[in-house]
Amino acid sequence: MRINELFKIEYPIIQGGMANIATGEFAAAVSNAGGLGLIGAGGMTAEILRENIRKCKALTDKPFGVNIMLMNPEADKMAEVVVEEGVKIVTTGAGFPSKYIPSWKEAGIFIMPVVSSTIVAKKMEKEGADAVIAEGGESGGHVGEMTTMALVPQVVDAVSIPVIAAGGIADGRQLAAAFALGACGVQVGTVLLASNECPIHENYKAAVLKAKDNDTIVTGRIAGTPVRILKNSMAREYVKLEKQGADKMELEKFTLGSLRRAVFDGDTQTGSLMAGQVCGQLSEIKSIKEIFDEMMDTYKKTVEGLK
Repeated sequence: MRINELFKIEYPIIQGGMANIATGEFAAAVSNAGGLGLIGAGGMTAEILRENIRKCKALTDKPFGVNIMLMNPEADKMAEVVVEEGVKIVTTGAGFPSKYIPSWKEAGIFIMPVVSSTIVAKKMEKEGADAVIAEGGESGGHVGEMTTMALVPQVVDAVSIPVIAAGGIADGRQLAAAFALGACGVQVGTVLLASNECPIHENYKAAVLKAKDNDTIVTGRIAGTPVRILKNSMAREYVKLEKQGADKMELEKFTLGSLRRAVFDGDTQTGSLMAGQVCGQLSEIKSIKEIFDEMMDTYKKTVEGLK
């Protein structure tokens, strides 16, 4: 079953968590355009998350969900907030949601952890996850080592629950490939940075449109906290310090507040411009509806062409 049938939405497309970007308004815009919008709780407190959930409910009558970054110091409170506010879909990243699954299941929440390996996918299925999002290292933000092309079919073979493909997906050709690999839908993020509705600073959008295929870099590989961002002076200095043996604390101080500087201040030099490798495919700002319609149109033409 495709995820659009599962969630009763128009398109088999989920929006990524996108911390500091995916507000209640943005998630509602994605849902209203026919996808599954997600409120990204990564840069929020539990109470700010609650406010955004209520805001999203006021702006859409379509299904939406919440993405909880489990590294967030208020993750325990957020796990309670989604239950209290009646959220029906939760995705998770940066850790295992194991301790929350029983209460979420009791509340009737559909649980989809992001996974980067078959071992984690099988663990999540065993603990009660309803689906998994297999995310390859092509994606923006926090990444694993495996590519989407290699990861998705192996996860599909390893579990019996639905698998959503993520990482390196920006148009209908990649959607067709995801289905061919056995996924029941896709999660996208970078392509939505180039949307009218995306609340990031115009400088951030311009940098994404200007970027070519090889203009992203992964910082934090050595420190064990890999994050894919656009190349800029901060990224280059970070990698340089990393190679020189800077400790984790020093590196964290170096990047403190960098995502917020990019998103809200438009700082394209010392800000953390999270984006995936598909940035080179993006050339203009469009509405979310246009992005989804074009993706589905290209998907249909691609499938027809294969015949």
